[in-house]
Amino acid sequence: MTAKLKTDYSAFTDVELAARIGAGDAAAVRWVTGQNNQRLFRVAWSILGNRAESEDAVQSAYLRAFAAIERFRGSATLTTWLTRITINEALGRRRRAKRRQFAAGSGSVVVMEEYRDKLMRGSLYGSAPDRAVARDQIRALLEQAIARLPSPFRLVFVLREVEGLSVAATAEALDIPPATVKTRHLRARRRLQRELDPELHNALVGTFPFAGADCEALTNRVVRAFAGTGTARDDG
Repeated sequence: MTAKLKTDYSAFTDVELAARIGAGDAAAVRWVTGQNNQRLFRVAWSILGNRAESEDAVQSAYLRAFAAIERFRGSATLTTWLTRITINEALGRRRRAKRRQFAAGSGSVVVMEEYRDKLMRGSLYGSAPDRAVARDQIRALLEQAIARLPSPFRLVFVLREVEGLSVAATAEALDIPPATVKTRHLRARRRLQRELDPELHNALVGTFPFAGADCEALTNRVVRAFAGTGTARDDG
């Protein structure tokens, strides 16, 4: 029996990937989510400030996007399209949370502590070298400082500094003018500089980790939910 060749999804264009997802290809869903989980989680966290809620928002955004995948025409990249849907999902959740808080008469809108539940996952303990421990402590301080930024500044900062998007790409993802991106980015950096020494900015790489087991778990949940629609097939 001839072994089945594994599909190389990296060779497909975004439009081709969208078509395969639309045709029920669960392996295409797995590949696309694996490529985008990190950015979309960071974007959702930038708005919600809560890890569990951000994961749920990303999962919901994926399922909304895949259910409407025929609307993707390739005028923007698939990643940008998914980013916009995730932003809308997260903003909707934040608005609903504000309404619930208002109805309850509470002054608190978002519980900021919960996003830390797994972020450092024991990295400050155990037998790691002192330098690694110090790096993780600095990273934790930096994440907390970013969490205190106003939401519009935080979202731009994460896309520009953590994700490394250009001004133009950030403006496209957020549907705002490039000048607004520059202004918010500058103000975010100034706020952080008032709290942190300049050397702490080097700790940005690797902040808000969402890879490995967490990334795989989210992908698995999305694939299972996608398969539950009854249209999935696996061509991988």
